[in-house]
Amino acid sequence: MRKIEAIFFDLDGTLLDRDASLKNFINDQYDRFKSKLHLIDKRHYINRFIELDARGYVWKDKVYCQLLQELNITVLTWEELLEDYIKNFKHSCIGFQNLHEVLGKLKQLEIKLGIISNGKTHFQMDNIKALGIEGYFDTILVSEEVELRKPDSRIFQMGMENLAVSAPHSIFVGDHPENDVAASKMAGMIGIWKRDDYWHSAAADFIIEELEELFAIIEIGAEEHD
Repeated sequence: MRKIEAIFFDLDGTLLDRDASLKNFINDQYDRFKSKLHLIDKRHYINRFIELDARGYVWKDKVYCQLLQELNITVLTWEELLEDYIKNFKHSCIGFQNLHEVLGKLKQLEIKLGIISNGKTHFQMDNIKALGIEGYFDTILVSEEVELRKPDSRIFQMGMENLAVSAPHSIFVGDHPENDVAASKMAGMIGIWKRDDYWHSAAADFIIEELEELFAIIEIGAEEHD
């Protein structure tokens, strides 16, 4: 049985409940700009933003440009709304259930921890700090800073090198079937899919619904992976 030495996590949709966080944010954004948005139905503003956001895969400048055009909003600019997003999203961040308990227990087990996330460095670090989890991690890699993006296997290799661990003894946990699961397995890691109903399936070594399920995998996972 191989000992699990390190666990790497994706951020959005894995540690950060991005769907809930985004709904919180866009609800609060409407309220902040209510004096200029009061003629626009709040529910429609929220729902259309979430649709255009496409789970974070569309840059927010494009999202806001499209939103303003569709809703015929002329009293605000996309730059104002984007600045508000960058500044205030962190205040709406919600972690998944038992996030701190799981990370704390993993540290007690002396397992090294890392985050490997695509995105803008300052923005993602703000969100990590807002969740209060930065101190749990031995390495944090954000694509903008390291100039590599998942699914490029080099970003996974960089994470493992930072922690001086090998792929067969490392787990990667993520919600995206390709960028997280398939890519980490291609790098030789044990790939775990944190199930997301948006995707139908993932060719993962293990599938979890909740972060707590990692402990059972740590106990038996490496053996089964062999």
